[in-house]
Amino acid sequence: MKALVYTGVKAMTYRDAPEPNPDMGENLIQVEAVGICGSDMHGYLGHDERRPAPLILGHEAAGTVIEGPLAGKRVTVNPMVPCGTCETCTEGRENLCPERQLISMPPREGAFAELLRMPSDNLVELPDGFPMDKAAMAEPLAVCWHAIKLADRLTIRPLEHSRCLVLGGGAIGLGSALCLQAFGAGEIVVAETNPLRRTYLAAHAPGAVVDAADLETGYDLVVDAVGYRGTREAASALVKPGGAICHIGLGDADAGLDIRRATLQEITFFGTYCYTKADFRETVDAMTSGRLGPLEWTSTRALSEGSEAFADLLAARVEAPKVILHP
Repeated sequence: MKALVYTGVKAMTYRDAPEPNPDMGENLIQVEAVGICGSDMHGYLGHDERRPAPLILGHEAAGTVIEGPLAGKRVTVNPMVPCGTCETCTEGRENLCPERQLISMPPREGAFAELLRMPSDNLVELPDGFPMDKAAMAEPLAVCWHAIKLADRLTIRPLEHSRCLVLGGGAIGLGSALCLQAFGAGEIVVAETNPLRRTYLAAHAPGAVVDAADLETGYDLVVDAVGYRGTREAASALVKPGGAICHIGLGDADAGLDIRRATLQEITFFGTYCYTKADFRETVDAMTSGRLGPLEWTSTRALSEGSEAFADLLAARVEAPKVILHP
C-alpha cells in the first residue's frame, strides 16, 4: 500500500509500506479521509518522543471496512485502543487507561495510508450519505465535546449565563466554540493571532472572532486550545474571579499559569485529554444530526501531497482550520 511516512524532522515521504495485518476481531479499513492534527505536527517537528521515525502518523480517519466483522460498513475511527479491564476502563474513563494505545504511536501505525486495522469497538457506523471528509473530523471534535462536557460540570456559573473565550482558532479552538454553542453557552468569543485564519473563521465560528491582542478581561470560562506558556498567561489574566480555565492544548509543558491569582481569586483550572467511548459516539451523533453545524471548514489534498501540506501548515499558509488528506 501507499503511505505518508514520517522519516525525520520536517520530513514526510510518500512511499510503499507494508499492509496492516488485522488481529482476530479487527477490521481492515480502506481509508478515504484523514485529517492532520496538531499532534501530527509536533511529531513532524521532532517534538514528540512518543512518535519516533520512521512512522506512519495520522489518527483522524474515516473509511470503508473491506475485511473483518464490519465488512461493508462506512465508519469513522476512534483511534484510542484501551485495555478494557483496568479501573478507569471499567469506570468508563478509557481516555485515562494507563495501557491505552493510539494509532500513530508504536506499536500501532497511523492512518496516513491506504489501509488501517482497528478493533470493531473503535468503529462508529455512519449514516448513508454522510461525507467522509466530515466524518474524519469526529476525533478532534470528540476532544472538544469531552472538554466542554467537563466545563459544563465544573464551572460555577451555568454555561448559558457565561461569557466564554476560546484562545486559538485552529480545529480544536473552532470545535470548542461549536461545542460551546451546542451546550447553550451565552456568549462565545474566539481569539486568533493569524489574520488569514481570522478572516476565515468569521464565516464559520459562532460568536465573535477577534485578534488576541484586542482582548479585554472578564470571562467566566477560558478555553486554552493552544497550550503554550503565552496562552496560559493570557488565560490566567483574562478569566474573571471565580471563573475557570479549560486547558486542552498540548503546545508545551512550560510555566504560564498564575497560581497565586488562581488561589486568591478561586479560579478553577482543569486539564482535559481526549474523550471516552461514550463521548466519541455522542460527538458523531451531534455531527450527523447537525448540532455542530455544516462542518464546512476544511481544505483537502491528496495523500501524495501530504509533505507539502505539512510545510504549508508550518508556514501558516492554510486558512482553513483542518486539512484533510485523501489516500
